[in-house]
Amino acid sequence: MGVATATAKQFKNAFDSIHAFGYFAPELEAAFTAAGLRPGRMCYFAGRSAPMGAVGPATVAATFYNFNVEVIARHLPRAWTLATPEQVVTARFAGIDAAFTRLLGAEALAADDIAEAAELAREAVSACRPEGRPLYAGHATVPWPDRPHLVLWHALTLLREHRGDGHIAALVLNGLAGLPALVTHTATGNGFLAEAAKKSRGWSDEQWAAAEAELRESGILGEDGKLTEAGEALRERIEEATNAATEGPWAHLGPEKTARLEELCVPISARLVAAGAFPPGVFATGRP
Repeated sequence: MGVATATAKQFKNAFDSIHAFGYFAPELEAAFTAAGLRPGRMCYFAGRSAPMGAVGPATVAATFYNFNVEVIARHLPRAWTLATPEQVVTARFAGIDAAFTRLLGAEALAADDIAEAAELAREAVSACRPEGRPLYAGHATVPWPDRPHLVLWHALTLLREHRGDGHIAALVLNGLAGLPALVTHTATGNGFLAEAAKKSRGWSDEQWAAAEAELRESGILGEDGKLTEAGEALRERIEEATNAATEGPWAHLGPEKTARLEELCVPISARLVAAGAFPPGVFATGRP
């Protein structure tokens, strides 16, 4: 396994939490509601999709992939009658700034390690391509912020959405639609439990059971609810394809700079976790 592939595979452990902590920070919801959005899921759906413009529930379901479109439709397009996408993007940066300051402190945010990590992450982003990656492409149109910790967060957000778009392409290539993909993801035993997945993504017990039945019929899921040998091979192919589709930024950055970025980001991530950025066990459950 090459350095670029290995880094793509372990992206979540080294870098992703520095982006994902925002989904759990109360400062984000406060900033979004101050801009006009309603608290709760509207903030998530509008906050993440705003860089694509005033998109509707079908587009968000397609790009987020494993959410029930009926749940999204309760919040979009209404969100855009309360705040423009531009206002939501501005609020997102304001919330991230406030959350970073609370969790790490202004002095830590002004440290050289944040600035160096931001520079390296932005250099990695320069090799990302937008073709076939709608969420990444939308976020890539957002102007870069000025402050180093926000540059780092934005760069890692771009890398995350770039990887996510590649992952969706791999799922499509391997014939897994949104809900079956979510069911097989929970069946890998990675700690993301079915009940939590159903609740967070808006699927009913009946819809989940129907998807499980189809996966059992196709030989992907066993009667015990675990992946069969064929199911494990399917998920492995998907992960391999995802990693292959995500090598570009890390190949461009090169092994030495990539290792340095990881060296810088791991302690930043650890400090966020230690400061209580995530509820217990949440970051082991998969993408928000």
